[in-house]
Amino acid sequence: MQHIQPRLTLVGAGPGDPELITVKGLKAIQQARVILYDALSNNELLEYAPANCLRRFVGKRAGMHVYSQDEINRMIVKYALTYGSVVRLKGGDSFVFGRGQEEIAFAQQFGIATEVVPGVSSAIAVPGLNKIPVTARNISEGFWVITGTTQSGSLSRDLEHAIQANTTVVVLMGMSKLAEIAAIYEAQGKGAIPAAIIQNGTLPSQKMGLGYVADLPEIASANELHNPAIIVIGEVVRFHEAFQAIQNRITEGLKIAV
Repeated sequence: MQHIQPRLTLVGAGPGDPELITVKGLKAIQQARVILYDALSNNELLEYAPANCLRRFVGKRAGMHVYSQDEINRMIVKYALTYGSVVRLKGGDSFVFGRGQEEIAFAQQFGIATEVVPGVSSAIAVPGLNKIPVTARNISEGFWVITGTTQSGSLSRDLEHAIQANTTVVVLMGMSKLAEIAAIYEAQGKGAIPAAIIQNGTLPSQKMGLGYVADLPEIASANELHNPAIIVIGEVVRFHEAFQAIQNRITEGLKIAV
């Protein structure tokens, strides 16, 4: 009889492109007995799992929850005690608005060994792949990553502090708050800061809209942008090659108006 060694491994699947998972994360998948995966992890990664591995979709995406967090926690424990090695495969990094700490803490209550394999967060990878640096010397000395959807469903209050810090702001899960974000920046007299909305970042289906933060709702509408998407706000957005064309059009428009 095989001895069961209960174990939970949180694996960050990265921002979408399956090649952006870490080598260590891939090895964990290859050794898993059970994989519980989210909507935002790439299903291609499941092909690396053993043939006898149990794969369970516990889809979590904005507006779509197949299971509550409590149910997911209990599933982790049940499968770990029954099968042994459970991989919790989560989009991006498990500790960046991924509720990974809650899953670790719950499993540890039952004496289950736990490990965390960090993932590449979309907050850094998606702007980076689009040649938008989140920091740049003399332009942005840091960056804030905030959630557009807190537990109460509201926009994080950290945004107002981030604006004052005058650094790059990356908003995750914020597509339903575009008008609110734009209004907060405008109220601070900073509506003319460059902004980008990037949908399905790192995937072949990626779409993007560029402009200014005051126009976020219009940018999304004009480019038909929806979840999953990230919002990047800051002077660093000017580094994107297409942004210069936007500035030129605005300049030409002002000349015509004059």
